[in-house]
Amino acid sequence: MALALLEFESIAAGIEAGDAIVKRAEISVLYAGTVHPGHYLLLLDGEVGELEEAIDAADMIGFEYVTDRVFLPDPHPELAAALKGKRTTGGGEALGIIETKTVAAALVAADAGLKTAAVILREIVLADDLGGKAYLLFGGPVDDVGAAIEIGIERAGTRVIGSRVIAQLHDEMDTNLAGHARFAARLRGS
Repeated sequence: MALALLEFESIAAGIEAGDAIVKRAEISVLYAGTVHPGHYLLLLDGEVGELEEAIDAADMIGFEYVTDRVFLPDPHPELAAALKGKRTTGGGEALGIIETKTVAAALVAADAGLKTAAVILREIVLADDLGGKAYLLFGGPVDDVGAAIEIGIERAGTRVIGSRVIAQLHDEMDTNLAGHARFAARLRGS
């Protein structure tokens, strides 16, 4: 199985590319839709060859509108679970954070970190209400979290905005991270 994400700066081009993809290859469109700041995302999975063919079809339609992309021929299983909304609380003696400019960069960083070190992916937050940015949270032993952050940054390159490794995260901050990610929603619930 493989996973791919294409981010378009043109909604029209994204919709047309999505249509071309499903007409050309037998893949699953996990998500197709708009995100802030007015971009269009296509998140796809399928067999490697089929997904490569689908990406070729998208390139013929809207290559000049693709702002970022990722193709992961063998994504880590935890990444797929996190994309479907799985959140893990706690996670060891350290918290690692990578913040990226694009959704694709966060997927690359998360997959690389998970494959490199003994960490868990606590959560991945993508685009909505973040102005198109994304961030991910790793948990685990300090050294492993540091290694996951380092390789994630290396793979995501210039698309990384910032990162941190926090040893012994305070329980109050851990509880806050486990809650709703949206500030206003948290305030209304208190």
